[in-house]
Amino acid sequence: MKKITIAIDGFSSCGKSTMAKALAKRIGYIYIDSGAMYRAATLYAIRHHLIDEEDIKEEELQSSLTDVKVSFTIEPESGKQLTCLNGEVVEDQIRSMEVSSKVSRISALPYVREAITNQLQAMGKEKGIVMDGRDIGTTVFPDAELKVFLTASAEIRAQRRYDELKEKGEKDINFDEILQNVKERDHLDMTREVSPLRQAPDAVVLDNSHLTHDEQDAWLLEQYLRAASE
Repeated sequence: MKKITIAIDGFSSCGKSTMAKALAKRIGYIYIDSGAMYRAATLYAIRHHLIDEEDIKEEELQSSLTDVKVSFTIEPESGKQLTCLNGEVVEDQIRSMEVSSKVSRISALPYVREAITNQLQAMGKEKGIVMDGRDIGTTVFPDAELKVFLTASAEIRAQRRYDELKEKGEKDINFDEILQNVKERDHLDMTREVSPLRQAPDAVVLDNSHLTHDEQDAWLLEQYLRAASE
C-alpha cells in the first residue's frame, strides 16, 4: 500500500473528527484536526478581547497571529489527542458554545486562513495523514489521493452537539440555540470569500445521518483501501 493523504471535509458536527481519528489509529496514520486549530485561534481572540458580538479588531488580530502557536499532544491515560494553545491544553475550552458561536467569523478572515493553511501544509508534507476540516480537499491538499465529503441533517447535527455538551457537564444549553448556531455556521462556512465549504469534484460523499460509528468506519476503511492500492 502506498502512503497517501486523506482529506475529510464537511459540515460542523458531522463527526468528521471521530471518523478521521478512528481511521488514522487503525491504519497507523497521523491525525490532524484543522478545525481545532481555527477554534484555538478563536479562543486566543476571545481571551485577548479581539472579538465581541459585533466587531473584530482585525489589525490587532492579524499582527498577533505570530503569537498563536497551535500544537497537539496525547493524553497518556486515554490516548486522546488534545489541542494546545501556546503550550496550554485547551481541548475543553475550544469546544464551548462561546467559541462555536465565533469560530466561523474568525476562520473566514483571509489572513487567518492563510496562517493556518501554511501550518497544515507543513504538517502534511510527508503524507501518511488523515486531516479533517472545511477546505482540506479543495484548498489545503487539492491533490489528496482520497477526498471525503461528510454531511448530515442540521437537526441531527444539533442533537449530537447538544448531547456532547451535556456529557461534558455544560449547563444552560438550549437545543434550539444550538440548531440555530449550526445553521448559521453552515451559511457562513459556505458563503465566506476565502476557501468556502464545498464538495471537491472528485470527493466521495457520505451522509451519516443514520449510520452507526461502526458502519461509517467500515465505509471509510473501504475507501482508503481502494485509494491506497490504486
